[in-house]
Amino acid sequence: MKFSINQMTVKQLSLPELVKGCTDLGIEGVGLWREPVREYGVAAAARLVREAGLTVTTLCRGGFFTATDRAERAAALDDNRRAIDEAAELGTDTVVLVSGGLPAGDRDLVAARERVADALAELGPYGAERGVRLAIEPLHPMYAADRCVVSTLDQALDLAERFPAEQVGVVVDTYHLWWDDRIAQGIARAGAGGRIHSFQLADWVTPLPAGVLTGRGQIGDGSVDMRWFADEVGKAGYTGWTEVELFNDVLWSRDGQVVLAETLNRVTQHLG
Repeated sequence: MKFSINQMTVKQLSLPELVKGCTDLGIEGVGLWREPVREYGVAAAARLVREAGLTVTTLCRGGFFTATDRAERAAALDDNRRAIDEAAELGTDTVVLVSGGLPAGDRDLVAARERVADALAELGPYGAERGVRLAIEPLHPMYAADRCVVSTLDQALDLAERFPAEQVGVVVDTYHLWWDDRIAQGIARAGAGGRIHSFQLADWVTPLPAGVLTGRGQIGDGSVDMRWFADEVGKAGYTGWTEVELFNDVLWSRDGQVVLAETLNRVTQHLG
């Protein structure tokens, strides 16, 4: 298993602190987020991770394509082109996309998904020219209204398969997909098409916190069978990175280096 830690898991660490923690623990991959990277400086961040010998496994995030207003859609496309350019500079081949929710007052999920497809048609070739793939991340259905109209792996694949696999694929995220009774078939379908561009881990814990965005549980603390997911993506032919991406207020309140080591230990315990 090639283990990667997503920057948001230990967002209390600065980028230099994260890089040092990874090198001290022998972690070879990091998933980065645009906002802290841009604050640090994209060129400086690229140099920092490169000199540390780290692989940037993903850049989060692009997307938010579902606006009906023409100016808003144009702005979103411009921002996603910048995300692709940043990914290329950082040396990663994958930008994770969160599609966007329903515009205010809109109830047409099908049309919203078609606007995602329209955006992919423009951005896929742009990314391919720069060696960067787009990875559609389906989010749990509770986010469909305000964050992501793509809720299942099948829905993500229905979009991705309109385009070449080297341009558009999917993210298999345990937190968002563990509940789906078609997930095994979806993983097999994604693997057969070479479209699993990222595999991300987070656990589902209950009761959900008041702020559901920050309720992703530490590996092993919840309901998700991590070993099963790892076996399924492996059977589907995935040989890429296993990236842990946790949004958790309790973890963020603790010492980041301790959380980093704990996360590595949990992954080794449950998947190693």
